[in-house]
Amino acid sequence: MVKELVPVVYQFGVGGILFVVGLVLAIRARTLDLKTSSGKRWLVLLIGGFVLYLCLHVFFQFIAPHI
Repeated sequence: MVKELVPVVYQFGVGGILFVVGLVLAIRARTLDLKTSSGKRWLVLLIGGFVLYLCLHVFFQFIAPHI
């Protein structure tokens, strides 16, 4: 189980770091304005999409093969 988990941790660890760096750059460039409700909604959608993709990936890699 641990052997199969290493690629997932690497993918979402490195990908998560790049994702956070991209969010910080978007906020600093004022492309993503957190003072508006629209900007907050986009932030929630972006983070929610990342978490949803993580959950789907883990489900199909670890749970679905045993169903």
